Amino acid sequence: MAHLRPKHNTIPLLVIKALVHYFLFTFKTTIASYDDQTLNVIDFGAKAGGEIDSSRAFLDAWESACNTITPSTIYVPQGRFLIGKVVFKGSHEYCKSNGITIKIDGALVAPSNYDDIGNDGNWLLFDDVNGVSIIGGVLDGQGNGLWACKRFGNRNCPMGATNLGFTNSNNIVINGVTSVNSEMYHIVIDRSKNVKVQGVRVSASGNSPNTDGIHVQLSSFVTIIASNIATGDDCISIGPGSTNLWIQNIACGPGHGISVGSLGKELEEAGVENVTVKTVTFTGTENGVRIKSWGRPSNGFARNIIFQHLTMINVQNPIVIDQNYCPNEKDCPGQNSGVKISNVMYQDIHGTSATEVAVRFNCSPRNPCNEITLEDVKLTYQTNKQAQASCVHAQGITSGFVQPNACFSSNI
Repeated sequence: MAHLRPKHNTIPLLVIKALVHYFLFTFKTTIASYDDQTLNVIDFGAKAGGEIDSSRAFLDAWESACNTITPSTIYVPQGRFLIGKVVFKGSHEYCKSNGITIKIDGALVAPSNYDDIGNDGNWLLFDDVNGVSIIGGVLDGQGNGLWACKRFGNRNCPMGATNLGFTNSNNIVINGVTSVNSEMYHIVIDRSKNVKVQGVRVSASGNSPNTDGIHVQLSSFVTIIASNIATGDDCISIGPGSTNLWIQNIACGPGHGISVGSLGKELEEAGVENVTVKTVTFTGTENGVRIKSWGRPSNGFARNIIFQHLTMINVQNPIVIDQNYCPNEKDCPGQNSGVKISNVMYQDIHGTSATEVAVRFNCSPRNPCNEITLEDVKLTYQTNKQAQASCVHAQGITSGFVQPNACFSSNI
């Protein structure tokens, strides 16, 4: 088919606006100076060694920081500190401060018995906070036992806890944190705004179930940069209601790649828009970049999305849109997805596919994918074999050199 130049696209203006907002946010959310009030958790009774529960000491340090409007630093020295389920509450009812830094030189360790926190949803949760920065340190969820329970098919296994969660929060910085062996998700950003995640390292076994590296939902102006994610599920997952996301300089693998979705599980669902994913290397992952939605009615959408400057190294499914998503093929709805997918750009994507079909667009007959652009895409099967593309109900255009050849049903 003829190679066409993309029509005028509104994405660049949206991206510029998001970048301006991001830089203003970065300028405003400077880390609290250590010359301000510093609260060492040892002084509140925390015990290093990983055997004595220090939850109360951390909560007392948090309460002390919240009782003043002066910026504070909660300091965690070297050592392993055992902590159970903890909720750090914000809002004016609980916390006067809008500037608390948690500086971690040691490691926070979850209970080894997964029943202790496995039904709580979160291990370390910050709720309704503003201006919180978490700098450095290791968060060890000790999830190996729960993973084994799930692998053996034990129906009595708890769901598992997220290592670090933020809900209903604003102006958050997560910098230089290492999250290992989470029972479930590693980091969750939920119903929050102005969040910067930088220099994060995520590590879990490649067969650890449901251990998404960073999950974002119902949140806006979230930046994830310069991070290394190796886990058993999505490196980054973008859920419903996520808008104005910037993801850049990521190493992903092992894992399931970077996913928008799953979407459309509910009839009434917020959409995803204005997302940029760029300069990412995927190594040995199940997917590269994926948009996934359930095959059932929904008013959800995914639009104004850029996937740019990506390297695929032996990735099973480098480029995927799947509107019949149904993990494990159990209790699948078997209907047509109502999620509308449009204005998606794949630009400068190179590398190798571990399977012959490197580009797969499986879209909804009710709402075909439209305004899809492939520009300067070169993917080969294994080292130098010809890869293939598969398109169902997908409409779009190509620009520049595109391999495998596109298979769109029509041009825009």
